[in-house]
Parts: sequence; C-alpha cells; structure tokens
Amino acid sequence: MTEFTDLTKISVALFVVVFVLNVLPAFAPPTWTTMSFIGFAIPNVDFALLAVVAAIAATSGRIVLAKLSRVLVRQRLLSAETQHNVDTIKLGIETRPAVAFGTFLGYALSPLPSNYLFIAYGLTTLPIVVLAIPFFVGRLVSYAFWITTASTVGDWLDVDMDWFQSAPYFIGYYLVSQLLLVPAIYGFTRLDWYTVFTEGRFKWLHKSE
Repeated sequence: MTEFTDLTKISVALFVVVFVLNVLPAFAPPTWTTMSFIGFAIPNVDFALLAVVAAIAATSGRIVLAKLSRVLVRQRLLSAETQHNVDTIKLGIETRPAVAFGTFLGYALSPLPSNYLFIAYGLTTLPIVVLAIPFFVGRLVSYAFWITTASTVGDWLDVDMDWFQSAPYFIGYYLVSQLLLVPAIYGFTRLDWYTVFTEGRFKWLHKSE
C-alpha cells in the first residue's frame, strides 16, 4: 500500500511538472532530462508507468502551447497574407499524410526541443490531432528509453562525476537552441510554403506579397 501511494505521488508530481514545462514557450528544461534524473535517482520504480504519465503530460502541455500560439500570435500578430501563407502547409500535410506522420514521429523520438514545432504548428489552422498522435507515440518511446537508460547507466558509472563534467556542454546547447526560437518562428512565417510544396524549392516570401 505504501509503495502504491508513493508511486501515485510521484506520478502526480511528474505529470504536473512535465505539463507545466511543456506549456512554457521557451527556456524550460527538456522533459527527457527530467526522465533521466528520475532514472538516476529512483531505482526500481515503474518506468513504464512514468513514461506513459510523462508522455500524456507532455502532449497535453504542447497542445495547450499550440492553442495559445494560435490565439495569441496568429489572431493578433499575423497579417492576413501571413496567415494565408502558413495555411498552405495544409497542402503538404493533407497530400502526404504518411510522410507528415513519419516526420512528426521522428522529431518526437529525438531530443530536439519541440516548442518550435508546436508554436509553428499552432500558427496554422490544421487540426492539432495530426501532430499530437505521432508526438505522443514518439515521446512515449523516447521517455521510456531515457529513464531506463539512465537507470542502467547509473548502476554502472559514477553518475555525479559524469553529470557535472557534461553539464556545461548541455547548458550551452540548450541556451543556443532556445535563443534561436524567435528567428526560427519568423523564418517559418516568411517562407513561401506554396512554392515549397508545389515547386519543391525554397523561396522567401517578400513583404509586398
């Protein structure tokens, strides 16, 4: 009974933390680091259950982020021309659903920050489920990998030493990736998506268009 209560508390706390981290648009530590920490710090925990909890929380948080992006950025900041441009992405996704699913799944399996993806996706009028399903699947697999790998490595190595030695490189990578958020989203809105999908080439959308 005590173990069940402890696991419930851990699951609830994990859900809240991961959900909040994934609602934040920038400068929130990636969830896979949280899963790795749990793997290091809490041996013999139900890793599969925690991976499911974290994947649900991350997907829910990112859906909220995408919705906020649509309401606060698209409807208030984007011009009609820019809205029409980003909506052209529907052409590529609807005509190549398998490619879109595979691309989103591959991204979700990677440790790359997903705030870019959901903010950009939220600027379109595409149904969020198209992105949410492969994201959930990818995050479920990746979180299970990170938490079990961290637990295994923690049993083999001097975790504290390795962590502090690699921390500066991780922090540097993370800060640079987050600082690129604004120019990345701006580039997303200014790329001529109709030309991308119909002609297969990249073209910058001029302000006069």
